[in-house]
Amino acid sequence: MPLFSVDGRGLASVEQTNFPTEKVLQGLIEANLSTVFGCRFVASEFSTGIQHGGRIDTLALSEDGNPVIIEYKKVESSELINQSLYYLAWLKDHKGDFEVAVKKSLGGNVEIEWSHIRVICIAPNYKKFDLHAAQVRGADIELWTYRFFKNQTLFVEEVLQRSYAPFASRGTRSSGQVGMDAATDGNIDEATVTYTFEGHVAGKPANIQELAIAVEDFIMGLDPAMEEAPKKLYVAYKISRNIVCMEVHRQKITLFLSLNPKEQADLPDISRDVSSIGHYGTGDLELTLTNLDDLEIAKPLIHRAYENIGS
Repeated sequence: MPLFSVDGRGLASVEQTNFPTEKVLQGLIEANLSTVFGCRFVASEFSTGIQHGGRIDTLALSEDGNPVIIEYKKVESSELINQSLYYLAWLKDHKGDFEVAVKKSLGGNVEIEWSHIRVICIAPNYKKFDLHAAQVRGADIELWTYRFFKNQTLFVEEVLQRSYAPFASRGTRSSGQVGMDAATDGNIDEATVTYTFEGHVAGKPANIQELAIAVEDFIMGLDPAMEEAPKKLYVAYKISRNIVCMEVHRQKITLFLSLNPKEQADLPDISRDVSSIGHYGTGDLELTLTNLDDLEIAKPLIHRAYENIGS
């Protein structure tokens, strides 16, 4: 992807370069995990033991409490995807090791959400065969490319999204996935639960269901790369990080936007600063919607949150 610097009405191409080693790339991402992927650092070069014989480049915890594996290559390599999936299988069988690492790094009060594990691969390019193989597998994997330029600009782009509950039109959405009622059944292993948008709106009044669908349609229409990631207590909308989290209640819908309320001027009456108030989901600006008119008021702020993080 070409990059140009602007000088008045003139454009000058910026030359690409690369990091001297993978370790430099890894160190840069690890130092900025919150900025790039909305994650908290857990460990670097994490040993998977003598028998398994591997080292996970980066272990982290997502803003939703999900375990995160990140692997890096500074050259195109098929090994990266296979290696990452190998570590994914290991982590699913060694949850206790991850929980110990989280406790050591982040403290003992951190809650881990095992319903999803994020696997992030970062490389300059991927072969088309590797992209196809990852898609066919339906892998719990995100493939990201990067470009590093001589003006010290780093560009990262997702070229393959992992699969959450898929977003589709009202008439084509699958109804066979587990919803909120089943997810709260104590006899179900949370690691096997698939949360859905339908599960969050099921049983709610018709006007709230209509409002939730309108919110979903607006947010998903902001960018083709937008992902809908239903969680146990909310639905997250994200690209590399959460942009909006939505809670669906019987009488209202609550949105949490990734915006600093103190930096926003002329906030509407439907908003509230929750930066110092505990809540589910991520985002410090709360919006309370009870009807479609409230959504119209909220749309500019939702778009601002998208521009702030996702665009």
